[in-house]
Amino acid sequence: MSTEENPSPKKRTIETDAMPPEEEETIVDIGAAIEGAEAMGLEQQITQLQEELLEARNRTMRALADAENTRKRAVKDREDAGKFAVAGFARDMILFGDNFVRALTSMPEDTPPAVAEGLSAMEKEFLSTMDRHGIKKIEPLDEPFDANFHEVMFEAPTPGKAAGTIIQVIEAGYVLNGRLLRAAKVGIAKAEPNAPSDPGGKVDIQG
Repeated sequence: MSTEENPSPKKRTIETDAMPPEEEETIVDIGAAIEGAEAMGLEQQITQLQEELLEARNRTMRALADAENTRKRAVKDREDAGKFAVAGFARDMILFGDNFVRALTSMPEDTPPAVAEGLSAMEKEFLSTMDRHGIKKIEPLDEPFDANFHEVMFEAPTPGKAAGTIIQVIEAGYVLNGRLLRAAKVGIAKAEPNAPSDPGGKVDIQG
């Protein structure tokens, strides 16, 4: 038998392994698709990790902010406790001061000058001691009314005074380190009735 009729196995294997260009392109496309899918999966993983990192960072920042707010509240509460611990005692001393002032204003005219001066000096010392401990007296005569610190007892028309101006202090108020202990009881000027409207000019009735 001739060689042409019986090709060698090696030659036949080479011819069998040979592949048309169309099949080669198909295999290349499949490989590219697989690589693209793997790359897309990697991008999704990176995006997911970035989102998780951002969420963890936000949780950490919120936790730090809450801790700082808690610390500030604790500091403020501690400071307030120190500033206003004497509030009850201060209210009792205010009542004593009221009675002391009443005693001064009701002294008879024949009170010896030395006694009157001594009592006045005691009142000044009393107010000075209160002031050193953050307790201040409010006597807002001729000041504008402030609902945060004043309590209106009456209103009265008062020529020359703007409406809402305090015209009388019935009872002094007190504050402790800026916090109201007792509102000052006051009388204020009442708004005057509106003046008759101006007709806007004179009319000449002479003819």
